[in-house]
Amino acid sequence: MKYLLVLSIAVSTILNLTISNDNSVFNDLLNHSQWNTLVNNYVSNNGQVDYSSFKTNKAELQAYIEVLQGHYPNLESTSKNEKLAYWINAYNALTIDLILRNYPVESIKDIKNPWDQRLWKFGDQWLSLNYIEHNILRKMDEPRIHFAIVCASESCPKLQNTAFTADNLEEQLTKATKEFLADETKNDISENDLKLSKIFKWFKKDFEQDGSLIDFLNRYSDVTISDKAKKSFKDYSWELND
Repeated sequence: MKYLLVLSIAVSTILNLTISNDNSVFNDLLNHSQWNTLVNNYVSNNGQVDYSSFKTNKAELQAYIEVLQGHYPNLESTSKNEKLAYWINAYNALTIDLILRNYPVESIKDIKNPWDQRLWKFGDQWLSLNYIEHNILRKMDEPRIHFAIVCASESCPKLQNTAFTADNLEEQLTKATKEFLADETKNDISENDLKLSKIFKWFKKDFEQDGSLIDFLNRYSDVTISDKAKKSFKDYSWELND
C-alpha cells in the first residue's frame, strides 16, 4: 500500500512538472519572449541587424524556431491576432536564419532562390518564405503585415526590435506603418506628389481592400494627400540591412 502511495505521488509530480513546463513554453510562445530577447539584443532602434553577433548566438535563434514548430499543430485553435503575431515573428526569424546560413553576404539576392527555399518544417510541410507571405499572411486580409515582415534589405521596412504579440498587435502594426511612411529614405510624401516604396506597387491590391491606395495612405500619413496626387516609385535597395 505504501509502495502504491509513493508511486502515485511520483507520477503526479512528473505530470505536474510536465504540464508546468508545457505551460511555460506555451507562454513563451504567446509573448514570443525568446524572439523579443534576440531582436532587442541584436537589432538597433533604426532596424539595423548585427548579423555577426546574431551568428555567435545562433543556438538561441534555433531554439525559438523549434518552439514555433512545436506549437504549429495548436495554431488553428488560436485567435487571428495570435496567428498574425506567430507568422510575422516566424517570417522574420526564418529570414534571419536564412541570412545566417549564408553569412557573410552583401544582399539576400546573393543567395540562390532565397524566398523559395523550403528549409523549415511546420507540421508535415516544408515551408518557404514565399509560402508564408503569400499563402498565409496575405490571405489574412491585414495589409499592414507588409510593414512588419522584413526581407533583410535596406529598402524594406525596418526590423522591429521587439516581438509582435497578439495583445499589442494593433498598436504595433499601426506604429510600423506610420514609421515606414514617415521614413523619407523609403517614401517621400507631400499633398500633391508621392514618391513611394515599390511595396505599394507590388502589393497595390492589398492596400485597396477598403478604398484607394491614397485612402490607405491618408489613414497613417502625417500629410493629408490629395486624391489627384501624382505617384512614382523609388528605386529599391537590396543591400543587407546591417
